Amino acid sequence: MNSWINLNALWKIVVVGLLTGAGLPALFALGLRLLNPPIPGGEPSADRPTAGPVGYTLAGLCFAVVLAAIGWGISVIVSHS
Repeated sequence: MNSWINLNALWKIVVVGLLTGAGLPALFALGLRLLNPPIPGGEPSADRPTAGPVGYTLAGLCFAVVLAAIGWGISVIVSHS
């Protein structure tokens, strides 16, 4: 291991960066998509399908995970200052 670069810490930073930088926005987008299911085969928008109880539950779970991650991040920042 190089004395200038700590590879053990570097891969941890990359993994956390990928999870928070790409994973949380993807999870938020998935929650939005679960709330607004796609229209099958060009039907008019008035007959738009609803999310249903499973869609609402899964979307709420996605949003809860995103909010928990944001709260955890804020608590880590505040506790180290």
